[in-house]
This record gives sequence, structure tokens and C-alpha cells, in this order.
Amino acid sequence: MEKLIVVDFGSQYSHLICRRVRELGVRSELVPWYKLDETSLDNVKGVILSGGPMSVYDKDSPKISIDTINMLLRNRIPILGICYGHQLLAHLLGGKVERSDRKEYGPATLEVVKHGKLLRGLDKAEIVWMSHGDIVRKLPPGFILLGKTANCPIAAYESKDGLIYGIQFHPEVHHTRKGKLVLKNFLDICGFKYDWVLKDIINNIIKNISDRVGDNRVLIAVSGGVDSTTAAVLIHRAIGDKLHLVFMNTGLLRDGEVEWVLRMLRGLGFRNIHYVDASHLFLEALRGVRDPEEKRKIFSKIYSRVLREKVKELEEKYGEFKYIAQGTIYPDRVESGATSKTTDKIKSHHNVVMPKIFNHDILEPLAEFYKDEVRKIAKILGIPEKVWRRQPFPGPGLLVRILGEITDEKLRIAKEAHRIIEEEISKSEILQELWQVFPVVLDSKAVGVKGDSRSYDYIIAIRAVESEDAMTAEFAKLPWNLLEKIARRLVNEIDGVGRVVYDITHKPPATIEYE
Repeated sequence: MEKLIVVDFGSQYSHLICRRVRELGVRSELVPWYKLDETSLDNVKGVILSGGPMSVYDKDSPKISIDTINMLLRNRIPILGICYGHQLLAHLLGGKVERSDRKEYGPATLEVVKHGKLLRGLDKAEIVWMSHGDIVRKLPPGFILLGKTANCPIAAYESKDGLIYGIQFHPEVHHTRKGKLVLKNFLDICGFKYDWVLKDIINNIIKNISDRVGDNRVLIAVSGGVDSTTAAVLIHRAIGDKLHLVFMNTGLLRDGEVEWVLRMLRGLGFRNIHYVDASHLFLEALRGVRDPEEKRKIFSKIYSRVLREKVKELEEKYGEFKYIAQGTIYPDRVESGATSKTTDKIKSHHNVVMPKIFNHDILEPLAEFYKDEVRKIAKILGIPEKVWRRQPFPGPGLLVRILGEITDEKLRIAKEAHRIIEEEISKSEILQELWQVFPVVLDSKAVGVKGDSRSYDYIIAIRAVESEDAMTAEFAKLPWNLLEKIARRLVNEIDGVGRVVYDITHKPPATIEYE
């Protein structure tokens, strides 16, 4: 089947480009920049060079060679450079790249000078998403200017032979209003047939799991979230009751979570469900720890230790498990810096950095997908809507929603605050518009007045965001009357809460979760 290759230079959005291309009906694969020369060009009809965190002039910046570019051109394979890729192409082909006087992060207005083939269908002025410090100052010989912004004199270009294109902005993020159209234009230039279908992907995943696992047993750790549940259903479709599920209570779950998850898993037809209550181990190990990365590492260490012990116990009863499965999805890997050696680590996800258990092989059927893709897969698989529509809840649970040390008081406040917010949001019509909404217990207190007495209580931040894939997010503009009602309940009903604030920060620069 024909495909497009995305060359990864370390951008947080590299795989998002792949995902957008798949949404448009084209098979896409992500290849690290240092492996492009080893990649077969069979059935490759287009190449996209991703963005990246470095400058083309940095000593150790990732670069492909001019010979590689010429190899693609000899095969008449069109190339599109995005952000860093746009700068690298210009740099290698004889243009000039330099530091910009003003960096651009966020929305900008693209002035279309000439539409060419790449910008067909765009208005003369379009909102695009920028994230760069360098700019292309001078075009290489044989190139045409397509667009510019107030701070970027060459924001889009194409070669006269119609094989090389470059854009400084990010078409893959939804903040670029007509980004999908730009990508579609490039796919049209490449001549794709648009024959990549999600149902076919699901069938291939199930077949690949069946072929790989054979008659062996698989154990998967589940949380009740859409990722691990969908992964478990895929594996169960492939191997049946050779799959065993372990659900672990870390003590950092929401009220009622344990009962709901166990009931839901039984309802999906899983027979081998094993519940482990390790709450005391996690809470004791986290006592006194304040640093967010240290808390995540401790969580990962305890999680893997408990799971290792449970695996040993189950193997004594059922026989060897050859595979340990996880519900890892792509954003987990991106933020953990696990997708290439030039990807920055934002934070450690426990299912990515968790030490390898014994000599078991790892099975991650969803590792190349985003959350909204996983929801689509879950829907196709027939998983109930109440499961696949659940808002994301982090693997470490309330650990990432309690800043500083996790104390019994903060944990109580976090659980009660989650319950109240979930109750109020579920009554409103806004729930389906939100990617996530949740409280965070801050590691600070504020003076207040309760009754006629001075109070000194914790501050709760409410975080509500809208997003398509969690790679970028905008804060949600919740109605003031809804926020007022939630704040009133949080302060009046929870002992130890004295103030409520609302987070109005986008991602980037913030992450969705706080730790």
C-alpha cells in the first residue's frame, strides 16, 4: 500500500502530522531522521520533514544530507518541510537561515502572496500557528515565495519544479485554521489514492497480536480508562481468555473508582480479572516527597514492583506469561521523550519509563495512536459509550493533581473536589465540549474569612480545556455562573478549602496536568 513518510527531527508534533495524514485517508509512518537512509522507498509517494527544538546552526542539530534529498528528488518524491524542516531544506539548498529579531509562539496571520499548489483554497489572510526562533531570510535558487507573516518574511515557499515545499507554520495543529487543507494539497501533489481506513487498521492490529502471541499468555495492567480498556479488548479479541487483567488500587484514585472499574470490566466479558490493593505502599513511599518528577519515579518504581510480584504469583498458578501489555498511547511517549533521541522530555509517564518486568516482552497495541483515535477504535469495537467517552484520568491518578507533598488532608480534599466538579459539570450541557475538567490542590494556602473568624486554607485551581488530541489545548471558557456554583460548593462543603482560582493558560506553554 502506498504511504507517506514523516521524518522526525524531535518535534512534539511529529506524530501528530502522521495522525492528520491518516485522518485524510493516507497511510503514514514516522521515521527518525538518522534512519531515513535505511528506509525502503517502496510505495513511498511523499516525505514530510517535521519541526524540531533545535537550530540548523546548532553543533549537534539533526540533519539529513543533500544526497538524501537528491535521492528523493531522483525518485520524483515530493518533499514538504514544516518549521525546522522548512528551515533545513532552505539551508541545505542554498538559502539563508538566521535568528529572528522576534520569536513567534502562537497564532499569527499568514499573508498569502501566491497560492501555488500548496496553498490552494486559502484566503489571502489566514490564521496559522507558529513556534520558532529562526527564520528563512533568503530563498534558495529556483524557489518561489508563497506566504509571509509580520515577523517571518518567508513563511511558505515552493520550488519551480513542484517537488519541494516549505512552511514555517504548523498545519498539523488545529489552531492553524486551514492546516488540514494545506496537508491535503500536499497529498494531492504526491498523487495519493486515500485508501487508508481505520477499520482495516483494527483488523490488522488484532491479526498481528494473534500472530505474535500465538498460544502464549498475556497480562495487561488496566486502569479503567479508555486506553488500557481498549488495548485489553483488542488483545482479548485476538487471544481470548489467554489474557489476564490486573487492576491496581494505588490509593490515588477517585471515590468509587475501584467498584466502577471492576463492574465495567466484568460487563465487557473479561474472565481473568485480578484486583490488587497496594494503596498503603504508594502513599507511604510518597510521604514527604515534593518534587513532581521524583513523585512520578517513585510511583513508577512501586507500580512495577507490585506488578512484578503479582505476575510471579499468577505465573505460579497459571503458568508463564510471555507478554506484559500496556495501554500506552503516543502522547505518553512524546512527553516522556521516548520517540527519538532528539525529542525533549516534558514529564515521565509511568507506563513508558517503568522498568522492564523480568524478561517479558512488552505489547503496546495503541502506542502509535492519539486519544481521539483510541476513542474511535473503542467505538468501532463496540465498547460502551460511557467507557470511551470518559475524560482522561492520569495513570498516577491524583498524584499529579496534588502539588507538593501528598498528605492525607490534601488527598481527602482532592477526592471531594473531583466529586463536586464531576457532579456539577455532568448537569451542564458543556461536558461534551470539554477534553478535561478537574481540580488541582495547590501546595499553598491563603487567608480568608469564614463566619467571623480568620481562616487559612488550601487553594484549589480548576483546570478545564478543549482539545482534539491533547498535544495542544485551549482553556475552556466556562460560564461564570457555573464556575461560581462550583467554587461556592468547593469552599462551603470541603473542610480546608479557602479559595478557588481558574486556570486560563493554553497548552503550550502549559501542560494540561500540573505535574
